[in-house]
Amino acid sequence: MSGAGAKGPPVAHRFRKGTSGNPKGRPRESTPETARSAFDIVVERTLTITRGGVERDVTLEEALQHRTYQDALAGNRPARREILRMIAKREKWLSRKHTKVNKLVERKIVSSDPDNAHQALLLLGIARLDPKWAGDKHDEYERLLLEPWAVQAALRRRRGGHRLTDKEKAEIIRCTSDAGTLRWPRGTTP
Repeated sequence: MSGAGAKGPPVAHRFRKGTSGNPKGRPRESTPETARSAFDIVVERTLTITRGGVERDVTLEEALQHRTYQDALAGNRPARREILRMIAKREKWLSRKHTKVNKLVERKIVSSDPDNAHQALLLLGIARLDPKWAGDKHDEYERLLLEPWAVQAALRRRRGGHRLTDKEKAEIIRCTSDAGTLRWPRGTTP
């Protein structure tokens, strides 16, 4: 019994501590096409779709995601849940990568034309032209009167609980087209 007994290989044939007996490592099993799952094969296929007259190749996975998105927009609840899961998964991935997708951009639109605000008020129906000042050519700005609904909404949103002064009330009446229809806040004398 020369060394190969119950205690393992002879000392001369043992590997040094920390080194492998197989330096190339364990051979990997080859995965032939037949060993792949049917799902993997189907998902990796590409489809040719036509949108807006333009043909484009997409994977089946992309096509399914797009269909799920369309179903979610149509009101399908399970599709909505799936889209929310996709969004959460993407957000989690982005947070791990520390990438910023959207940068907040503050845009300032500065107009040197003060009539621009007048046009917006007229367009939105918040104000109308004051008939008393319509024909005055000496005034460089058009005079506007606020619509009663807009003034009423502003009066309802008032905070603080203090009563309107007579001066404030007079200004509101002067700037409103039909001030007689306004409902004043409590404590304001008509």
